Order: sequence, then C-alpha cells, then structure tokens
Amino acid sequence: MGDQMEELYFDHAATTPCDPRVQAVMMAALEQENGNPHSATHDSGRRAAALVEAARQQVADLLAADSREIIFTSGATEANNLAIKGAARHLAAQGSPRKRIITVATEHKCVLESVRDLAAEGFDPVILPVQPDGQLAPDVLACALEIPTALVSLMAANNETGVLQDFTTLAPLVQKAGALLHADLAQAAGKIPIDVSAMGLALASVSSHKLYGPKGAGALYVRRRPRVRLEPLFSGGGQERGLRSGTLPGFLLAGFGEACRIAREEMAKDATHLATLRSLFMQRLTERLPGVGINAENAPHLPGLFSVRLPAGLRALDVLEAATGIAASLGSACSSAELAPSYVLEAMGLTREEAGRSLRLSPGRFTSPAEAERAADVLAQAALRVRGQRMPEETACV
Repeated sequence: MGDQMEELYFDHAATTPCDPRVQAVMMAALEQENGNPHSATHDSGRRAAALVEAARQQVADLLAADSREIIFTSGATEANNLAIKGAARHLAAQGSPRKRIITVATEHKCVLESVRDLAAEGFDPVILPVQPDGQLAPDVLACALEIPTALVSLMAANNETGVLQDFTTLAPLVQKAGALLHADLAQAAGKIPIDVSAMGLALASVSSHKLYGPKGAGALYVRRRPRVRLEPLFSGGGQERGLRSGTLPGFLLAGFGEACRIAREEMAKDATHLATLRSLFMQRLTERLPGVGINAENAPHLPGLFSVRLPAGLRALDVLEAATGIAASLGSACSSAELAPSYVLEAMGLTREEAGRSLRLSPGRFTSPAEAERAADVLAQAALRVRGQRMPEETACV
C-alpha cells in the first residue's frame, strides 16, 4: 500500500481518481437509496429516481444543456457508439440519401471503429487527415462536406495530445451542409467551459471517470430543438426515453453528478493549477534532458494533458520501463497494450521513430508542484540511464 501511495500518478487522461467528495456522495447513496429508479409505485423507487434526476441536472449544467437532453450510459465509448450508429441508422430508416459519415484520423478508437463499422451497412466512412498541429483544416472539412453527409464526429480535446479542435470555425460548415455534428467530450468536459448550443452540437459524449467521478458511468447529450433522433443500440425496457434500456446505477450516477458539480465550480482553479504543473514539469525536464519537447506545442490545448517527445535515440517505452515510481503512458489507454507508436502522432505527420519516443503525461487536481518537479527528475534520470549516462550529483533527484 505504501508503494502505491508514493507513485507519481501522471496518467489522468487514462482515468482520474475519484474525488473524495464524490466518494462520500456515492457511499451515502449506497447506504440510503436501495430502490430501483424505474419503480415509480413506492417511495424507495421514487427516492432513487430523484437521485438520478438530480445527477442528470448536474451533468446538464456542466454542458449548458437541458436535463431532458441527457441520456445516461455506461461511459463515453457507449455514448459514442450510440451517437454515431444511432443517428446514422435512424436517418437510413427514414430513407435519407445521406450516407457519408465523417471523422478525423486522430479520434479515439471507439469513434474510428464506429464510423468504419457503418461501411457494412452501406454508409460511406470518411477519415480526414489533420494538420501537423493536430487540428482539422476547415477547407479539408468543407471539401468533404460537398458530398451529402449524415454526421460529422469530432473530438473536442484529443486524448493523447490535449489539442483542441476549433468548433467555432468547423461547426458552421457542418450546419451549412445540413449534417449532424457529434463531439466526443470525454477529455474536455470538466476541463474547459462547454456550451453545447454555442458549439453547434447535435450530440455529445461525456465520461464520468475522466473528471474525478466513478468508472462505469457516462452520458450522451441529444439535442431536443431541433430534435435529433436515434436508433437504440440494444432492446430492453425502454429506459432513458427509449434510447438506452437497462436499470440505471443510482449510486454511480450520484457520483457522476457530484463530479460534474465540482468540475463546474472549480474548473478555473483546476486549469490554473494544471498549467502551472505543466510549466514546472517541462522547465525541470528541459534543464535535465536537453532536446526534449512537446508535440503540437503551439496548438490550443488542454491545460493538463501533453505529449512529450524525448531526444533522438531514446524510445519512450524503454524510458517508461526504467522510470520506476511514475505512472504515465505511451498514448491512449485503449491502445497502450499494443506497445506500438501512437497512430495519433503518426497522423499528425510524426515519423514512426518520432512517435516511438513520445509519451503522454497528464497530472491532475491533486498533483502537487513538488510532485511535478520530482516526476521530471525521475523521467530524466530514467532517460539518462537508458542512454547509459548518469545525472551529475548536483542535479540528482533526492
């Protein structure tokens, strides 16, 4: 247990620890609410339903949405699948001639695979390239939209680099083309201000465990006006307005809602803190490991998620294996087990060798400045050991 407490956790992009305030709300819900929220004939069911609806409002508040536009899911992967496949299938069932589904090469795998899966149903998947800074060029999107398009799916903040897409420029292009716009907000929600209407979104996916809530909970925003209709992914009792059947986990959703409430109130403070941590970390790392840099450094980005490229001759995998005591990753958690260079970075134009010496770092709400500097020391020492060198005594980590 002691070793776990000492680990420098710099992988918040993969998952965040539950905020203690979220844990307290979930424990209270587990102790007090034992009813099924879909059982409206008795007090236990009604109390459980009230718990769920309070959480629904908290999620809606974070997104500047109406609570009736929030559909609970098991997470962002399910929400992304429901948004993309559900919207496309509904349009097809209505006889729409629009078969094109557009996304970009740096999306999360659940989006890329959802789009590709639709090819078997007669849709036209289009995976657009990005610029070297990770952003989608407006003219590239406009060109793709010249063919009638059903849906465009864009990640608001990339899960490997933290790069933000420019919805202010891109959304009007989608709207003008008459297509639906879906955003994967898994990394962005709770980190930067979100207004689904101002962003021009028809659909948006959120994950609880990316914003200090519990795993196993997420949500899909489904616009009411003008109404967006979806085909559900699976059959059942018709819960969640007929879009997502299944008994809702009240205690998880209570925690999810509380996490959204905290994020909304503390977002500015968290952002300032994370920006400071990134600055301290990179200043320290650069001093101890000349030649290190940040991928897409000049692009708009989240304050606490960045992709570090090690100096030439160092493989990120080797350095991470040598850096005992620090938790970081090569890229997306869903892909890291493959131990292959990041497809996101390669899509941005990095060579396979450059991508192979890149790693993702993401401190969090509870990371201290001292931990950021210590993490930089640990990483630098590991890199120098891999290179066969040692840090000078005066700069060694103590």
